[in-house]
This record gives sequence, structure tokens and C-alpha cells, in this order.
Amino acid sequence: MQSLLYLPPAISFLIVSGITTAIALAGLYLVRRKYPAEVLKENHEVAAIIFNAFGLFYGVMVAFVVFVTWSGYSDGTKNLEMEANEVDDIFHSAQALPEPSRSVIRQGLMDYTVSVYDELKRMQQGEIALHSTGAMPKLLTTFYQLDEKSVTNRELYADTLTRVNNLAEYRRLRIFAANDTVPSAIWLVLLIGGVFTVSYTFFFGMKNIKAQYVITTTLTVTITLILFLIYVLDHPFTGANRVSTEPLRQVMEVMQKE
Repeated sequence: MQSLLYLPPAISFLIVSGITTAIALAGLYLVRRKYPAEVLKENHEVAAIIFNAFGLFYGVMVAFVVFVTWSGYSDGTKNLEMEANEVDDIFHSAQALPEPSRSVIRQGLMDYTVSVYDELKRMQQGEIALHSTGAMPKLLTTFYQLDEKSVTNRELYADTLTRVNNLAEYRRLRIFAANDTVPSAIWLVLLIGGVFTVSYTFFFGMKNIKAQYVITTTLTVTITLILFLIYVLDHPFTGANRVSTEPLRQVMEVMQKE
């Protein structure tokens, strides 16, 4: 299933919806072979009421999960952007620091940006580790060992140190956002609810069977696309729809030019 995340969105959505639609239409075909339309029409009035109530409940739940997963995806994007922003601010603020600390810190920031690229690649493969043994500890150590008395602008030094701590915080928040996945229990409810919703359409005896096939197909594709959207948003750092690394690239270009 996760391999579909690496395909272009149109293709992955087409594959998923094609498979589920084929299964749904096969189920409708089997039901209509066993029960003619006249038999199914006898229960239309009661079935319609139950279907409306169930559809409303399921729709509200799906909408809530979409909102939560989109918020998580948005948080992952925001935290990565804030990381890049802090790197850029620290890089320019370091200009006021004395040598050799200034050069060491600037090089440390470039190393940190490269390490974030590597970390994002590992996150795509599910290797998400909060503990960092690379550029971040070195950068923090450099700042903590810097003699505050050697800095002329004390306020700028304090602000820069705060930004370094914020940088570490945004990294942790980015990793937390990647770990914040939809629980299996919720996935179970969503999938079972989707199956029940689509299966319910089998028991409406429409005289025009082709129209019923179209209705079932439309409902199946809609539910499938929404559920797959939730799956995509639940993996913000994986696949073709992962969080963009463009902010990091732009910051790296700025640091390399100076």
C-alpha cells in the first residue's frame, strides 16, 4: 500500500479507485442476480431512512479525520518552514559574532541543513529518530561554549541563542508530526464504514440497472478517494505528495552565496 504513495497522485488514485469499484460492482451484480428489483423495492422506505442516518454519521466522521490529518500535514510543513527560517536568521545573526566562532557556526548551519535533507530521506523509509547525533548537537555545543564576554552585542547573542534553541524545537516538532499517525482503530472504523455504505446501495432495486451501477460507482470512487487522501495526509514526509523541501533549498542557496 505504501508503494502507491510514490506514484503520481493521478495514477495512485486511479489504481485504488479502480480496484474498489470493480469489487463494488461485482457485489452489486451478485445481489441483483439473487434478488430482483421488485423484491428490493419493498424495503425502499425503511432502507432509505437508515441509509440517510448512517451516511450522515459516516460523513461527519470522515470529515473530522480529514481535518485532523490535514492539520498534521500542515503542521509538518510549517515546522519545516520554521526550521529553514531559523537557520537563515541564525546564519545572518552570526555575522556579529567574533571569529573563529562565526565561521564555525555558519559552517555548522550548512552541515545542519544537509543533515536535514538526509533525515527527511530516512523519514520517507519510516526511520524516524528523535535523538540526533549529527549536526544539531555540534551546533548547540558551539554556542554553549562561546564566551559571552567576547561578544560585543550581548542582546544579539541572546536572541541568536534563543533561535538556536527554537531550531532544535522545530526539528522535534517536525518529527512528532511524522509520528502522529491515525490509530489502527480509527482506520478499522473508516474501512468498515465505507464497506457498509457502499454495500447498502446494492439493496435498492432501481428499474434501470445501469443507473444503479453508475450510482454505486460514483459513491465507491468518492469514498475511496477520500480514504486514500487520509492515507496520503497521514504520511506527510513520504511519497510524491510529501512536504516540500523547497524552503531548505532556498536557504542553502543563500548560505552558499555568502
